[in-house]
Amino acid sequence: MLIAAFPAGPWGTNCYVAATAPGAECVVIDPGKDAAPGVDEVVREHRLKPVAVLLTHGHVDHMWSVTPVAGTYDATAWIHPDDRHLLTDPMAGLSRESAGMLLGGDYEFTEPDDVAELTDGARLALAGLTFVVDHTPGHTEGSVAFRTPWDDPAAQDISEVMFSGDLLFQGSIGRTDLPGGDHAKMLRSLATKVLPLADDIVVLPGHGEQTSIGRERATNPFLLDLLDSDSDAGNGAGRVTRGL
Repeated sequence: MLIAAFPAGPWGTNCYVAATAPGAECVVIDPGKDAAPGVDEVVREHRLKPVAVLLTHGHVDHMWSVTPVAGTYDATAWIHPDDRHLLTDPMAGLSRESAGMLLGGDYEFTEPDDVAELTDGARLALAGLTFVVDHTPGHTEGSVAFRTPWDDPAAQDISEVMFSGDLLFQGSIGRTDLPGGDHAKMLRSLATKVLPLADDIVVLPGHGEQTSIGRERATNPFLLDLLDSDSDAGNGAGRVTRGL
């Protein structure tokens, strides 16, 4: 299995390209601002053909380049219906600080020609890979995570890879103070979609370094609070600093 990653744009959003092997079809995950050249470079280097663009949520730092990337490769864009409106109106999901970064620019956002909607528990067969969709509201209403089996005999201690978007980071979680954010829903998503997962799952987040479910279960203050308490978990456990 091949996974190439690079941080893109002023928010340092991780864009991922996943394929079974060089020379195969591939999936692009979260092409944010300035991500298109990086996607092109990965595609050329590994002789790949993008057939789908998966969005973990509709914030502009994760979907800025979805239309040009999907259009260039005639690929289908996948997003949860609760965040689909952000494809054409990303300002609706921005913080004041993030909106300020865009002021003075002449930006126009449109949907890709081919958009498909995600549902919780769906299994997407794309580019020879299978992605399980976990609906994880909290950061946004339509936030999702994608999990795919890690098929590599050289790394038998890894069962799956999880593209977590802004749900889970190394040592932190996604912020919930933006339009569409909900802290209680975030905690439920973490409790129901993250804590039941196997420790050996590698987490590839929307920002920052990769981690694992086991590491976060043992060290992430928000998950530790969830494990310690069933009520008001996570409040004051740490500062959420990544993402928009």
